[in-house]
Order: sequence, then C-alpha cells, then structure tokens
Amino acid sequence: MRRPARAYIDLAALRHNLAQARDCAPRSRVVAMVKADAYGHGLLEIADCLSEVADALGVACVSEALALRDAGIGARIVVTQGFKHAEELHAAAAHALDVVLHAPYQLTLLEVTRLNTLPRLWVKVDTGMHRLGFPPAQAGRVHAALSGLAGLPAPPGFMTHFACADDPGNPLTGLQLERFAATTAGRRGECSLANSAAVLALPAAHRDWVRPGVMLYGSSPLPARPAETLGLRAVMHLRAPLIAINRHPRGATIGYGADFVCPEDMPVGVVGIGYGDGYPRHADSGTPVWVGGRRAPLAGRVSMDMLTIDLRGVDARVGDDVELWGQGVPADEVAAHAQTISYELFCSAGSRTHRLYSGPGTASLM
Repeated sequence: MRRPARAYIDLAALRHNLAQARDCAPRSRVVAMVKADAYGHGLLEIADCLSEVADALGVACVSEALALRDAGIGARIVVTQGFKHAEELHAAAAHALDVVLHAPYQLTLLEVTRLNTLPRLWVKVDTGMHRLGFPPAQAGRVHAALSGLAGLPAPPGFMTHFACADDPGNPLTGLQLERFAATTAGRRGECSLANSAAVLALPAAHRDWVRPGVMLYGSSPLPARPAETLGLRAVMHLRAPLIAINRHPRGATIGYGADFVCPEDMPVGVVGIGYGDGYPRHADSGTPVWVGGRRAPLAGRVSMDMLTIDLRGVDARVGDDVELWGQGVPADEVAAHAQTISYELFCSAGSRTHRLYSGPGTASLM
C-alpha cells in the first residue's frame, strides 16, 4: 500500500554534486558513499547512477556490498566497517571488495582463514574520533603485519575519520591530521581521510581518496554554509498533497496540544504526510514548506500522517503538491527547525515514501 507522500530523486543533481566534490579535490579519487540505503535515496538506483562517474562506492557493511554485486554493480566497493566473521571475509574476497580493518579480531581472522585470493585491505587509524580504529601506536604494526601477507593485490591503505570537520576551527581536526601523518610516514599504501566537510573545507585532508557522503545528496555538512553557496543541488524533493483547506476563526487552536492559536481568521491547510512517513515530528510551528509558488509555515504539531500549514497569503487549492523540502525549502533548514540533521531526514523519509527517479537513464519525473 502506497502512502501519498513521494520522494522525487534528481539523479542529474546527484552527479552534479559529485562533480563539485571532484572540483574541490581535483588530485584525489572519489569514494562515493552510498551506505544506509544511499542516505535514504535508494541504494541500487543511486549506486547504478554513481558507479559510472565515481572511482569507487562506499558502504558500511558487507551485506550492502553484496546487494550491489547481486544487482550487477561491478565498481570498486569499499566496506568501511570491514568484515565481522569468516563468512563475510570469504564473501569480501570472492566479490573483490575493499575491506577496512579496525579491530584485532579482524587481523586474526585474516591470518587463520584460508582464501584463494585476498581482498584489498585498509587499516583504520583512530586519530581522535574514538569510535572504530587502531590507536596510532598500533596501526603501524597492523599495517606491517598486513603487508607481509602473501597474495595482496596492493599495499594496505590507511583510513581515518574526522570528529569535528564540520567545525573548521576546531583544534582536534589539526591534531587528527598530525596523528595520521605521523602514523603513515614512510609507509606504502593509499590514504583516505576526507568526509564531505573535509572535502569542502580542509584541502590538507584530501590525499589519495576522498569520501563524500551527504554533500552528494545536496546537503551542506558545514552549518555556517548553506548548500547553495557551496554549489550543491537538492537531490531529494519530498512532496505530499494538500488534502484539505479549512477556515478557522481568530482564537481557534490547531492540532494536538492546542499549541497553535490562530491570530486572526485564517485558512489552514492539511497536508497528507506526517511522522509516520518520515517527516520529523519535532519540526516546530514556523517550519517552512513550499506550496502555491511560495513558502508557508507549519501551524501546530506534526501528526502521524498529517500536518497543518498556515495558508495566509498563499494561493493554494486542495490537490496541490506541497514540497516539504527540496528546491524551495532546503532540507538543512527543516532539520534545524526539528533540532536534527538532514542525514536523519533523508534516511527516515526516503525509506518510507514512494521514490521516483529522474535524470540519467530515466524518464523525467520532476
């Protein structure tokens, strides 16, 4: 059963955003991150579009990579959490996946598992994120151990992840760069540090490979820089129909909790989308939507499958499309109203709505 909310996915904008990443890091190769169902945009469709223009695709786990191989995606695939057991290691080797090692048990598995061929290997260095990775003092020894394995297709690479790249002035970022440089000095192997924020704001982190994620989907990873100022285009356009328009008198309250009080006699629209469709429940009154060629603010709390909007000064009719985010209203702005980030909006709404694609290889739907 299809809900009325729809996510229109602009594949031309996706490729444009990847080109922006290349322009920012012209000497680096690009791992296009498609983990978490391509940030809610559809793993297979996004991977199919990007596999022709990216140097590799990035996923979190082996199961995501195998879904791509099963769909016929032959591009290089980097599994950033690596393998969790011997079965996944065998699969990674059989399907020519790049795997990132971040824990001693993975090194042990490599040493005791009999493989016909070895996958490409990366060593995750914990330079300060303190999530996954080997401490710098251990990472060099792990790299040396991996380098001694027979049948390696290439020297093991080095990878790390920034904790505060979205805050360019944070001193931890400089410290992470120093730790990574000290760990990798004099060792063979490609290096990858830069996420979206570092691609855009930290040229010193570009190195051999960059790993853009949310910027590919048209969202800014830098809070002080709107996406449009970075040359990024919205990829997901979330829309739902206007299903009712009601006139309410001054003093009438709207929705659960009676939080919104009509300041005058006014039209209130009801839109067929709610938190059950992935729209953020905590988006407050005043959060903008786009309808009738202009912005209109939310009026009252978001319900499970409806939300209400202030239609004063808006020429709208029942059946009109309302855009919850996209071209007229950036997802980053909606996220700020809901005290979250665009990543969560994309993953939530994209997985629950009917997705329609336009752009390279599709008929136009926008």
